[in-house]
Amino acid sequence: MRKIAVASDNKTVCGHFGHCESFEIFETEGTTILKEESVANPGHKPGFLPNFLHDAGVNVIVSGGMGGGAVDIFNEHGIEVVLGAQGNSRAVVQAYLDGTLEADGSVCSEHNH
Repeated sequence: MRKIAVASDNKTVCGHFGHCESFEIFETEGTTILKEESVANPGHKPGFLPNFLHDAGVNVIVSGGMGGGAVDIFNEHGIEVVLGAQGNSRAVVQAYLDGTLEADGSVCSEHNH
């Protein structure tokens, strides 16, 4: 079983990981979504969210964009980072599971913190 988290605003992939309103977390087996839950974003602090999602058992994070520091922390935890995704969170996860997700993989380089 895998847990896939999607940085979301109103169940749509958010353009910037740290600023999303929630994480839609999908428990999956093979190409099937078994369970979905929404977890409110507990707050954007450098380095916090990757560890928060790791502690939640997430194996894959999907977002529109993300800073390099967060990508590095996810990589340290062995969590796959999928960037450049767009659209409905559930549909994006299903496309990921089916191997048809188109994501450009870019990392955010501009931050206004």
